[in-house]
Amino acid sequence: MVAFVGLVAMVVVIAGAGSLVLTRDSARNQATSQLVTEAQSLSSGKAFASGKNGKGSIVVLKIVRRVLKLEDARFVRVTRGGVLVTAAPPGIPASDLKPQNLLVGDTVSGRNGNLVFAAAPIQLSEAARVRLKIGGVIAVVLTRQVGDLGPSWSYFILAGGAALLIAALVAWQMSRRMVRPLIEATDVTGRIAAGDLESRVLIRDGDYTEFSSLGRSINEMAQSLQDGRGRERHLLLSVSHDLRTPLTSIRGFAEAITDGAIEDNAQAAEVIIAESRRLERLVGDLLELTKLEARQLSMHIGPTDINEVVSTTSEGFRPMAERGGLLLDVRVPSNDTAPVALVSADPDRMAQLLANLIENAITYATTSVVVSLRDTTPAGSPGGCVIAVEDDGPGIATGDLTRVFERFYQADRGPNRQIGSGLGLAIVTELAAAMGATVRAESPITANGGSRFVVTMAPQVA
Repeated sequence: MVAFVGLVAMVVVIAGAGSLVLTRDSARNQATSQLVTEAQSLSSGKAFASGKNGKGSIVVLKIVRRVLKLEDARFVRVTRGGVLVTAAPPGIPASDLKPQNLLVGDTVSGRNGNLVFAAAPIQLSEAARVRLKIGGVIAVVLTRQVGDLGPSWSYFILAGGAALLIAALVAWQMSRRMVRPLIEATDVTGRIAAGDLESRVLIRDGDYTEFSSLGRSINEMAQSLQDGRGRERHLLLSVSHDLRTPLTSIRGFAEAITDGAIEDNAQAAEVIIAESRRLERLVGDLLELTKLEARQLSMHIGPTDINEVVSTTSEGFRPMAERGGLLLDVRVPSNDTAPVALVSADPDRMAQLLANLIENAITYATTSVVVSLRDTTPAGSPGGCVIAVEDDGPGIATGDLTRVFERFYQADRGPNRQIGSGLGLAIVTELAAAMGATVRAESPITANGGSRFVVTMAPQVA
């Protein structure tokens, strides 16, 4: 507010003072122009050249002289040598009258402070010159005092004061509209920094657009932090749950072995080993997901034969599917009959992505799992390929199709299925993004349910 009022005050002073100075100069110039016109009118009158013997000119000259005394004006005389022999009017130096210019018939004007003047040589007849014994010229000098702009300064002060008062009111109103949202935003950000993530900046309709945008940005940041805290809490709950279950089994069987309550120690050891591997898998998945999000996981992307990756990875899960009583159907075109175009991918990471999808399908399938590869390259143009992994399980609710890629999301499992870590599909999403691929979920795919996960790969660019 102080800066705004100060700026207005500076503008008012500069503009007002400049206007007053220009007005005063204009008044002086106008007065000088008027005096020049009057002086030239007096000096060039026909009466001065009347009469054959010059008596008429002399009479007129005397009359004009008396009149000029009443008007605070006078005659001055200049010799042929250009010397002023008559005293100049008070306040005007003799040099300012420029006797040489008067001698040649020029009109002279000027000003000295607030005093303006004009001098013009009188056009006397030759007879009058002889009678008056004038060897040079006689000039009429008119003066006028142009007063200071005293009252104008008073008006200027009043107008400037009114302008500053209006500026102060406007600045006060603007400062309130500008400072209030900033103070509120500062208060809200302070509460957010202290841990109150539910604090929000109040956005009003009358706020400036910039402050409204700032408030919305702070609110979005707070919402993002709140969502992040919720995900973190959910992560901790999920991890603690998934860690507690195998740890409970391991501890229970270990204590039973120690107490001699287990007859088949080999079977108990197998359970302990299986639960330990499950723990190892969960910790590995967490570490791998963290590396993916931090872009620290090593990638060696290059031309990849996707046929071989899909075939080899799928066949590796056939024993697991058979133990679960499932049929694993792998539909990959032969490279000899219908080769699929090379894609840009990391073969190892692609195999990891596909393994997570197949394992997830085996977890939920009822009778079969289908892995298919389809070339999407149009004839004569670059394209890509699509990998689909299907199961005939209960399917995914429509509202949960996007949630399945979240960490620790787990739908209802089929009977007798091994419990996973809940991170497999989240890793799939990160791996696909790192290799420039996309992944989506579709369900239901049949009247009885079923799910399909589709990975779209870009072609290898030559």
